[in-house]
Amino acid sequence: MEKGFSLIELFKLGGPFMWVLLAFSVATIAIVIERCIYLAWHNCKVAPIRNKIMDYLQQGKKEEAEEFLASCTHKQTVASVLLALLQNAKYGESRMERAAESEAQERLRRMENGFNYLTALSSLAPLAGFLGTVSGMIGAFKSIAEATDVNAQLVAGGIYEALITTVFGLIIAIVALVAYNLLIQKIDKFAAETSKAINDLVPELIEAKAI
Repeated sequence: MEKGFSLIELFKLGGPFMWVLLAFSVATIAIVIERCIYLAWHNCKVAPIRNKIMDYLQQGKKEEAEEFLASCTHKQTVASVLLALLQNAKYGESRMERAAESEAQERLRRMENGFNYLTALSSLAPLAGFLGTVSGMIGAFKSIAEATDVNAQLVAGGIYEALITTVFGLIIAIVALVAYNLLIQKIDKFAAETSKAINDLVPELIEAKAI
């Protein structure tokens, strides 16, 4: 072709299924932006708070450690997990570990909120694109069947238009999958560091209780 198409022209050529893909693309972008803002706003660093609590415990200042964690802002995600650990230390090792793990799971659930929609969109977008392609191909072959003079331009034009939805569906799926993997990597890192912090602090709490 002598010139390319604008996005609006491609949208029109794609047919009615482009509206479905437009909804999928808006939903994907909205979820990714919302999750990025959420994770950027909440402090997911574990080491600084873990080290401070360790210093408190080694100095025998468990109450001061609890007060520090309680004073931490809501966006310091790991603080509530370690606070649950310290508050339940008097009930024994098993109880405090369960309390911390339960709080950690709740924090992870909040961080992963919306991820199921991203995975669903990454699967549904290509399917919607393929469905649009099949629909377009049906229309193309219908035009061929009704035409008295079939030529290559008629066939190629119909197929070209039909494949547009597949391209857009795959683009949406790629964006959703890339965003999901980048975000889940950060959350997995937080989960691993939180688990290590719990394991490091439990012996200190047991020793402090024994003294």
